[in-house]
Amino acid sequence: MTLEAILAYLHLLAILTMVVFIASEAALCRVEWLNAAVVERLGKVDMVYGIAAIAVLATGVARTWWGIKGTAWYWTNPLLYLKLTLFIIVGVISIFPTLTYSRWRKALRSSGSLPAEAEIRKTRKLVMIQAHLIALIPLVAVFLARGFGARS
Repeated sequence: MTLEAILAYLHLLAILTMVVFIASEAALCRVEWLNAAVVERLGKVDMVYGIAAIAVLATGVARTWWGIKGTAWYWTNPLLYLKLTLFIIVGVISIFPTLTYSRWRKALRSSGSLPAEAEIRKTRKLVMIQAHLIALIPLVAVFLARGFGARS
């Protein structure tokens, strides 16, 4: 019982960290706010977001292995696969802003140039798509936790 509580806590902590940092990216990645300091900060914020995403996945898998319900309950439910699919889609989309922030930092450090407005808007749009998809995952999670989709 204690292990289940600790795993649930760690999973929630990782989720909240991930949400806070994707929201931070969305707030920082704006044409009107982007300056040299923000370009540098976006890379750091994105790194914490990525670490949190890995922690979400690791703690989620740990809950299926060592949690009360066990692997047989989780891994036979199609809602788990929907959650994982949404999570993977978010992860794939996140590759593009991560590479973009790196490119922006390199350009800033080498020539002092900031990115073009169109590129900032495009990157922010991808960040916002991630944030909105992340918001759907808990909806699937609450149905999964209540046994919807379970094979009887």
